[in-house]
Amino acid sequence: MASTISKRLGEIRPVVVLGASGRLGGMLRGFWPGEMPLVLHTTTPRAGFTAFDLTRDHEAAAALVADAGAVICLSGVTPARMRATGDPLSRNVDLALAALAAAHAAGGGRVFLASSAAIYGNAPGVLDEEMPCLPVSDYGRAKLEMERVAAREAAALGHPLTSLRIGNVAGADAILGNWTEGMALDHLGGGRTPARSYIGPRTFAKVMHALCQSVELPGVINLACPGTVEMGALLDAAGLPWARRDPHPGVIPEVALSTRRLSAHVPLAKDAGTAAHLVAEWRDWQERQRT
Repeated sequence: MASTISKRLGEIRPVVVLGASGRLGGMLRGFWPGEMPLVLHTTTPRAGFTAFDLTRDHEAAAALVADAGAVICLSGVTPARMRATGDPLSRNVDLALAALAAAHAAGGGRVFLASSAAIYGNAPGVLDEEMPCLPVSDYGRAKLEMERVAAREAAALGHPLTSLRIGNVAGADAILGNWTEGMALDHLGGGRTPARSYIGPRTFAKVMHALCQSVELPGVINLACPGTVEMGALLDAAGLPWARRDPHPGVIPEVALSTRRLSAHVPLAKDAGTAAHLVAEWRDWQERQRT
């Protein structure tokens, strides 16, 4: 297979970002290393974006991704979006299949789907891509179904596809991204708070840039920095006050994603997942939003 990013008539093929108007899309736009231009999609008119419904306007979708070096599909339905719009979580499957169909029909490159660490549920230990997935939330189940249906379709079409099981992204998470006065965290005993695998916004964009240039990739990759960080430590590093509360029923103490598979394609700094580094990247992103 030829490289998904190649020069044609002296130009480097662009990367199309579907659903680029959200937080993750903003991080890609803000920290994209350059070289490959980004082509941006959204569902509502916005300057600098091409607007259409991915699942309905198939001609517009095919035209947008025509000959793209890679397609990053961030379009999806989260629990918050479901509450706000009434869109069902099952729409994640429809969006993934629409992205894949457009890329295949138009000769676009590898499709990257935004999946979630939620598909692992409450499994203990370090979570790797080959282990059985038993999600405990409707969102996790919907994302796992998206992965499975899209993988079957990609295999039938012979089109390259990679689902990215994304950990918490600093600034797009429920802690830094949604901090409010009086925020309380589950107290797990011994001073501990829930721990998660994280990635900073700049590192997220760097990783995606590198993956879009990779020729051979597996069908599933965890996307996070090595190790975990406690939520309390993250807020402490950011200088944001928080309180302790009794743990909610069903709280997951730790979600530790294996980064072995990712590291084989993208080298990551050893301190990239530390609270200090994550907060520094988050503050950098905040500053870029203001300018």
